[in-house]
Amino acid sequence: MELSTSTCVKANLFGHSSSFTCLKDFRKCSVINSRRCWRSRTSLLRISKLERPRKPILLAMATGKLQEALPPVLDSTSEPPSIFDGTTRLYICYKCPFAQRVWIARNYKFQISSAVCSNSIAWLSLCDEQGLEEVIKLVPIDLQNRPSWYKEKVYPENKVPSLEHNNKVRGESLDLLKYINEHFEGPPLLPDDPAKLECAEELISYCDKFNAAFRNAFKSMEDIENQIRGPLDQLEHTLSRFDDGPFFLGQFSLVDIAYAPFIERYGPFVADVWKYDITAARLKLASWIEEVNKIEAYTQTKNDPKMLLERNKQRYGVIPL
Repeated sequence: MELSTSTCVKANLFGHSSSFTCLKDFRKCSVINSRRCWRSRTSLLRISKLERPRKPILLAMATGKLQEALPPVLDSTSEPPSIFDGTTRLYICYKCPFAQRVWIARNYKFQISSAVCSNSIAWLSLCDEQGLEEVIKLVPIDLQNRPSWYKEKVYPENKVPSLEHNNKVRGESLDLLKYINEHFEGPPLLPDDPAKLECAEELISYCDKFNAAFRNAFKSMEDIENQIRGPLDQLEHTLSRFDDGPFFLGQFSLVDIAYAPFIERYGPFVADVWKYDITAARLKLASWIEEVNKIEAYTQTKNDPKMLLERNKQRYGVIPL
C-alpha cells in the first residue's frame, strides 16, 4: 500500500529526539531506537523493506500514539502456529481479564515511548535482527469456539493465559506476571524496596479474595454495596501506604496489573446496575484509576466498556433497575 508522507518529521522514541524520514513508498526509514531505554542505552535501528511482514507491527498515528496491529482470533477452524519452534508466544483471549493481566505485562516490558509524528503514518518493526532480543508474540484464542489443538498440543488445561517460552508452556496469570518480570528484559515490575515487596506479596495474595467478594455479591444480588464496601476500602487504605506515586507501590508495578482488568469491569457494572460509584469517598482509588488509564501498556488492552457491561449482565442474569 502506498501512502503519501512528508519527507521528514520529528519523532521522539524512547525519550530521544531524532529525525524520522519516510519516503513515499515506505521502503526506507530510520529511527533512533533504544534496546534498553530504561538503562539509557541507544542504538540505531535501520528498517528496510517494510512491505515484508514483521512482528510485532506497530502503527504510529499522527496523534503520537503507537498502537500494535493485533493478530486475528484463532478458532476451531484455524491452523495451529508452529508450536515449540523457539518462538515465545502468549496465548490469550482479548476479552479475558486474566489474560489481560499478562498482556499488559508483556506490553510494559516491550513498551515504546510515544512518538510525535506529524503529517505521516509510520510503520515500525521492533522484531528485527537488530531489534529487541525477545518479543512475546500474541496468539488470541476464541474461548467460545476454541481450537482442539490448543488443548491437545499447547496447554492441556485448555485455559488462557498460557505462555510458550523455551519450548515449555506455563499458565496461571499471577504466576505468569512474575515469570515475565523475572525472565524478560525491560522495565522492572517489582521494586527492590523490601517493604514494598512485602506489600506486593500481600496484595497479590489478596487479589483472589477481592475478586471472589465481587463475584459472590453479583451472584447473590443482595445488599451489593455492603458486600463490596470492605474490599474497596481495603484498596483505598493500601493506596495510602506509599507516598512516592499514585499506584499501589508508589510506582506502576505488577500489583496494579493484577487489579486493573477487574476494576475495569466491576466499576462500570455496579455503577450501571446498582447506581453505586466505587470511587465515592475513595479519592486514592479514583486517582489510581485515572493514572492507570494513562499507562499505554494497559490502555492498549482495554475492551469496549459497553461490551464488557453487557457481558457481565448476561453472565450474572442482571435485570437493570
